[in-house]
Amino acid sequence: MVFTEAVPRYQWTAMAPRSRQRRHKKPPSSVTPMVVTPPTVVTSVPLTLSKPDPSIDALGFFSLDNNVPGLSQLILQKLNMKSYEEYKLVLDGGASVSGFGFGCLQEMFQKMEDTFRFCAHCRALPSGLSDSKVLRQCKRCRNVYYCGPECQRSDWPEHRKVCQELRLVAVDRLMEWLLVTGAFVLPSGPWPCLAEVVQGWDTWFSMRCLQLDATLDAVLGSHAMTTLWANVGRPKPDPDALQGSLKRLLTDALSRPLTLGLGLRALGIDVGKTGGSTVHVVGASHVETFLTRPGDYDELGYMFPGHLGLCVIMVGIDVSAGFTQSTSTPPLEPGTVQLSGHRGLYHDFWEEQVETGQIAHPDLVVAFHPGFHASPDLMEAWLPTLLLLRDYEIPTLITVYSHQELAASLQILVDLDTHITAYGANPFASLKPEEVYSNPNKQPVYCNAYYIMFLGRSCQLDKKQLEEKVDGEV
Repeated sequence: MVFTEAVPRYQWTAMAPRSRQRRHKKPPSSVTPMVVTPPTVVTSVPLTLSKPDPSIDALGFFSLDNNVPGLSQLILQKLNMKSYEEYKLVLDGGASVSGFGFGCLQEMFQKMEDTFRFCAHCRALPSGLSDSKVLRQCKRCRNVYYCGPECQRSDWPEHRKVCQELRLVAVDRLMEWLLVTGAFVLPSGPWPCLAEVVQGWDTWFSMRCLQLDATLDAVLGSHAMTTLWANVGRPKPDPDALQGSLKRLLTDALSRPLTLGLGLRALGIDVGKTGGSTVHVVGASHVETFLTRPGDYDELGYMFPGHLGLCVIMVGIDVSAGFTQSTSTPPLEPGTVQLSGHRGLYHDFWEEQVETGQIAHPDLVVAFHPGFHASPDLMEAWLPTLLLLRDYEIPTLITVYSHQELAASLQILVDLDTHITAYGANPFASLKPEEVYSNPNKQPVYCNAYYIMFLGRSCQLDKKQLEEKVDGEV
C-alpha cells in the first residue's frame, strides 16, 4: 500500500496481540452443504533476504512528512517506537520493545486517534501549537482536526466535498479492530449458486444473504462491539451505520482473493488443469501478509468449484517474516488453496526459484497497488519485473486506487510496449473508503478500485487512443 494514497493500517497491526489476530470458524449450518473439498492453506516457500531495495512501505511512511512535517515521528511516538526500523522488527516478531503496548483499551484507542491529530488546513501538529490552542475535531465527520476557527472556516470549501465520506472513514477505522482481534468472522463456505452468476458485490451479497445477516447480527450484539464503543471516547453510531461499516470491512478483506479470481476468469486461466494452478502476488507487503491467516483466501477456492488446486505465493521485500514458515511446498491437492510467501524482489525470486524449477511457473501474476507511477526509485525497482512479465508473456493483472493512478500506470505500460488486454473499474473493489493520510481533504480512494491486465508485447492502442479511452472512464 502507498501510504500517501491511503490510511496505513500499521496502527492496528502494531497494537494487536498475535494470539488474537483473525480467527476463522466453520460456516453456520444454515448454508446448504455441497460436495466440495473445502480450501485449506499449506505453508510456505523459503524466506530469502535480498540486498536493501526501495520499500513501498518505508517510502510511503516517510513521505507523510512531505505534507505534514513531523507526522512520521508523531506516529512512531504514539506507537511507543523509537524508529521505523524498530517498528518493522516488532511487526516481524524479530524484536521486543521495552514499554511497547498499552495499559488499557482506552489508552490504545486514544493513541491511535492521536496519530491523526494535526490541523487539516495549516498542517500544524500538537507540538507546534501555543499553550492556548488545542486541536479540535470537525463535529460533522469526527475525522479531521483544526487548530482554530480561522483554519476551519478557511478549509470548509474543500472539506465540505469529503466531510460526509470521511464520517465513514472515522467509523471504519475503529470497527476494523473487530477484524484484527477476530471478533468479526467473515462468512465462508461453498457458494450456493453457480460461480458465473457472481459478477460483483451485489450478487455476492445476495448469494450470502442469510449467512451474512446472521453474522452481522451476531457481531452487532457481541461483547466485543460493546467493549469497543465503551472505550473509544465517542458516541456509538446507530445500528444501520455499524452494519454498513461491517459490510465495507468485509469487502475490503475479500477484495484481494476475489480480484485474483477475476484475473483467472478474465485471462482464461484453466484452473482444471492437472497439477493445479499457480498465482504469484508480486510486490506483496505487510498489508497482504501480516494479518493474513488460514481461511483468508477460501473464497478464491469457492469461486472455482472443482478446481484442481490453487497455489498463491506472495513475493516482496516487505513480506512479513511470520508469513514465511516452511522450506518446501507440498504438491497441490484438488480443491485446496496453498498460501505462502517469499521475501525478496520478484526478478530475483524468478531466477532463484522459478527458473531452477523449485517453484512452478505462474499461470497468473498479480500486483496489488504496485505504486511504480509514484516514485522514480520504485519504478527503477519494478522495471526488471515488468520487463520479465512482458517478455515471458505471463498473464498479469495490477490494481490501482484511483482513476488518476490508472491513467499514469497505463501510460507507463504503454511506454514499456506491453500488450494491454483490458482495464477498467473492478467489480470486486473494496467499498471501504481510504483517507489520504497526510491530506485528509483529498478525495478518499478505494482498494483495488481499477485493474489493468496485460499479456506480452505490443500494446494495441497508441498513446492518443489510450488518453481518449482513459478520459472517457468514470
